[in-house]
Amino acid sequence: MRSDEELLEAWRGGDREAGEQLFDRYFAPLQRFFRNKLHDAGEVDDLVQRTFLACVGAKDRFRGDASVRAYVFGVAYNTLRMHLRGRRRKLEPIDFGTVSVIDLGASPSALLGELEEEHLLLAALRGLPLELQVVLELRYWESLSSAEISRVIEVPAATVRSRLRRARAQLERQIAALASTPALALRTTQNLEAWAARVRAQL
Repeated sequence: MRSDEELLEAWRGGDREAGEQLFDRYFAPLQRFFRNKLHDAGEVDDLVQRTFLACVGAKDRFRGDASVRAYVFGVAYNTLRMHLRGRRRKLEPIDFGTVSVIDLGASPSALLGELEEEHLLLAALRGLPLELQVVLELRYWESLSSAEISRVIEVPAATVRSRLRRARAQLERQIAALASTPALALRTTQNLEAWAARVRAQL
């Protein structure tokens, strides 16, 4: 199987099939990225398409100083922020370091997951500021390194590591606040990686 970088290079050289393979590889991850932040399936599909089109338009400007994964998710993150800003009636800027998708009215109405812990984790994630939600999902669901996440959100890797610690702490507080019982909160936070993996599979 060819690497992302090999597919991108072949695509740049005119190999359309390589481009299609690259998009097929990222279709599900991009759907997952948008699906936990938006209500409407049509919105999700539209943003996936817009991300791919932006990647097509910029493929020759990709310098190769980051992974293709970081590049694709960076385009997706910018596409999401532009979309959320476009939904606002007011003209003031949005601080994604303090505002969650719930605050923006963009949270999905239904929670996936068969178990209480899964519902709780998704609800807690959606209550975090968008910047913190994104870094946690990129780490736990997409297995991006701090260096790759730094490329996605355009901050230094040291800032990513600090933000991950802060995000994890806020997530645990959010879980504790939303849990129906202290025991449920404890089960969820103690096995966070396992519950995140289960939710990832469903998204």
